[in-house]
Amino acid sequence: MGDRAQPPLLLNTSALVSGCTQRCGLVMVGNFQVDHAKSLHYVGAGVAFPAGLLFVCLQCVLTYRVAVTALDYWMAHCRVALAISAMVSLVLSGVFFIHESFVLQHAAAICEWVFTVDILVFYGTFTYEFGSVTHDTVLAGLQHVYQQHHLHHHHHHHGSGIVLGPGARPSALGTGSKGLKSPGGSSTSTHLNCTPESIAML
Repeated sequence: MGDRAQPPLLLNTSALVSGCTQRCGLVMVGNFQVDHAKSLHYVGAGVAFPAGLLFVCLQCVLTYRVAVTALDYWMAHCRVALAISAMVSLVLSGVFFIHESFVLQHAAAICEWVFTVDILVFYGTFTYEFGSVTHDTVLAGLQHVYQQHHLHHHHHHHGSGIVLGPGARPSALGTGSKGLKSPGGSSTSTHLNCTPESIAML
């Protein structure tokens, strides 16, 4: 399972970095207005917009990786549609921006706002996952991380760890194999199970 868990964790880390980069760019855009500090404003926009697009694309991939129910896949499709809309608006904004025409400059500004609204709506779709997160979910995730760290520490100092039979896997709690149901879903969804990739997604 270790090899299979690495790609989702790598995707989550990349999404985290791109998301933080976008926030830094947005801070520059908001604090340096184009009328007073045009160069810094454009630098912030140049950082925030591509990083935001990368963030939503990575989240789309992650959504498909953890999807189980039909509702999970429906949400993934909706996020892909929002990501495509954001990408098209961002490309058009760049194309219009390089022209000196007032009309095209105005069109570029409109595309930027369309991109921003797409990103905000995309963020709103995270209520699908976080709507089922409870106090017990967080505790289960933290306990799983603690157990993994403890097993690694024990193996490092004693040269051997707990040997599990074929197909066996440690659980986060006594009922660690039992997941929580996603909103509107009729079956258990893996994005709330206590697996490393699920914890990273949360």
